[in-house]
Amino acid sequence: MSAAEEDTPPTAPSPASARSLDRLGPWLLVAVAVAWGLWELRPELRAVPYLDDSSLHQQMVRVAASRIRQGHLPLTSWFPYLGLGSPQYLHYQSLPSMVSGLIGTVFDPDAVFRWSLYLLLALWPISVYWGGRLFGLGRWTAASAAAVSPFLASAAGIGYETKAYVWVGYGVWTQLWAAWALPLAWGFTYRALSSLRAALPAVFFSMLTVALHFETGYLAFVPLVVWPFLVPSDVWRRLGRALVVGVAALLASAWVIVPLLDQSHWAARNQVLGGTGLENGYGARQVLSWLFTGQIYDAGRWPVVTVLVGVGLAVCLARWRTSVAGRALVSIWVVTLLMTFGRTTFGSLYRIVPGSSDIFIRRFQMGLQLSGILLAGIGVVFLGRLVLDAALRLFPEERRTWVSEPAGRGLVAAAGIVALVIVLAPAWSALDSYDGHNATNVGLQAEADGQHDPQIDRLLAYVRAHPHGRVYAGLPTNWGQDFLVGAVPVFKYLESKNIDEVGYTLRTASLMTDPEYFFDESNPGDYPLFGIGYLITPNTMAPPVPAERVGCSGTYCLWALPHSGYIHVYDTTGVLTATRADVGSQSQTLLASPLLGRARDLTVAFNGQAAAPPTAGGGAAPEGSPGRVLTEHADLANGVARAVVRTNRKATVVLSASYDPGWRATVNGHPAPTVMVAPALVGVVVGPGVHTVAFSYGGYGSYGPLFALAIAVFVVLAVAPLVWRRVRRA
Repeated sequence: MSAAEEDTPPTAPSPASARSLDRLGPWLLVAVAVAWGLWELRPELRAVPYLDDSSLHQQMVRVAASRIRQGHLPLTSWFPYLGLGSPQYLHYQSLPSMVSGLIGTVFDPDAVFRWSLYLLLALWPISVYWGGRLFGLGRWTAASAAAVSPFLASAAGIGYETKAYVWVGYGVWTQLWAAWALPLAWGFTYRALSSLRAALPAVFFSMLTVALHFETGYLAFVPLVVWPFLVPSDVWRRLGRALVVGVAALLASAWVIVPLLDQSHWAARNQVLGGTGLENGYGARQVLSWLFTGQIYDAGRWPVVTVLVGVGLAVCLARWRTSVAGRALVSIWVVTLLMTFGRTTFGSLYRIVPGSSDIFIRRFQMGLQLSGILLAGIGVVFLGRLVLDAALRLFPEERRTWVSEPAGRGLVAAAGIVALVIVLAPAWSALDSYDGHNATNVGLQAEADGQHDPQIDRLLAYVRAHPHGRVYAGLPTNWGQDFLVGAVPVFKYLESKNIDEVGYTLRTASLMTDPEYFFDESNPGDYPLFGIGYLITPNTMAPPVPAERVGCSGTYCLWALPHSGYIHVYDTTGVLTATRADVGSQSQTLLASPLLGRARDLTVAFNGQAAAPPTAGGGAAPEGSPGRVLTEHADLANGVARAVVRTNRKATVVLSASYDPGWRATVNGHPAPTVMVAPALVGVVVGPGVHTVAFSYGGYGSYGPLFALAIAVFVVLAVAPLVWRRVRRA
């Protein structure tokens, strides 16, 4: 018996009313799950600064909307915030931000972000239901999986669960977008391996998954390696179809993958998290411990979902020979379970996974959860049939036909829905408590905003009116973590106001993100290097370096620093050797040294390449200042900065922006080569005298052909079946 046949007992042909009920009943169950989300998640629509990574995503939506309004493609634009800027839309899964930004050209981008989070999370059961139906699961099976889907809770908290997305959570918003695409990518791939008529949607949703979230994109391709072998008698044709779908999906995704790989040398690896379970995976012992104690699906509560997943696994194993869909779900569950073990278990063997050094392996738990949800749906229907069969045996055989009548079917459906709600009570009651906690904290943040927003906004108005560089308000590793607006650290609050700041570390792939983590606030030389012009501190705290107080408002004080601005003049006196994996730790000594305070820096031998020759290397130490900035205009939101400098000798003019090969420089109107200056900043060498130096960011220039390739792939997939049918008829 296939999964599609197991929803109802075999009966005589049913009347139209019964068939309508069979179609409506499962959707009613899906609607219950959706209604739960729409009600419980309402606090996510309140406009408050975010406590988690949603602050980054919301800012990316705002910047994308601004760039699109100006007629620019975000993919080729400079993202000026966090980590001293970066080509964030290239290095990160940015399609959600760009789609939301496009809508944000019509509506408020911040509101677009909030509504997208709310609706994508609340309505996700619809995608789960659709994915289940693509596998050939019956309506009630797919609907049961959809009903289970909102109620997961894991020990890691970063999978397909409420905690991963809401205000008191992790804010992995782009993963939520891909959560809609992955069930469909899997479902259409499952069908495409039996018939290439499903190849076009399989390729489309696989490409979409890659573009929405990189780690989820890996999971979209796993079935192409595993599922061809599910039907041994047809293995060669299935392998051929998998090859067609896989190659087409890779070509269609080239507009994401090719720039990412081509520019990967200029994207930092997170050195601080490297080697931890967050990056390497938690290992077989930890993951299996979580699995068998219910912490993958039911952390902190009675393991009801875990039991349903286990029943679904047992059912599929029992029907292994007859249910291809069951084999598909069991195999993908096992493979993604193994994937979550990561390098912690498999070590260097994990290198067979392309690009695995740049991903967070723990995120592969998503595959384990999604396949588990579909297996749980099978488990629910199996248990429901057992209960129904047991109940029917209480009646004489001649009186059991009532279950085939419309009224009887309706009664069974209603009883089944109520029973599932009761069975899931441990899950939804625990989640309701968590959602209540989230709502309370959002409300408290809104109250705090009402009190503190006017205070700190008065200071930020001064910063905007007098732009002299970035703002520093502490780090997550020092007093900044406890310097708050409500529950939100000020360095995160500044991001919600589009204030260019230093301190909210490790958010992007900028080459300066790790050096920023090692910023030494006690070293006056670090401030001009990082382009910091202002400090915001508690009114009870003195600034960590000499600064002039601009003013205080409520509990916040604003300080102005000397030598402010984004552009400065340095002697380069030596060479720093670093790679994208260690530029942070390699810079620690420099960031703690007095060299920077004397306007001396180093050039960088990066990723094994030769460094630019120092401007003052080899001889006696230079005396006096190398020069100064006379005037400056920086508009990093548009990727441009300009200054007039007076240099006393050959020196390097340094823009406090993360180095990237997309930066271009001119000196007195003539193109000049850029150099990398420690830790990883962009500079240009000039001779003595007065010079006009301009920097501009050009971005990656090959998107046009890659977009054309993706369109060509879909045209071929759409036209090929028509051509093939004509050839066969001929």
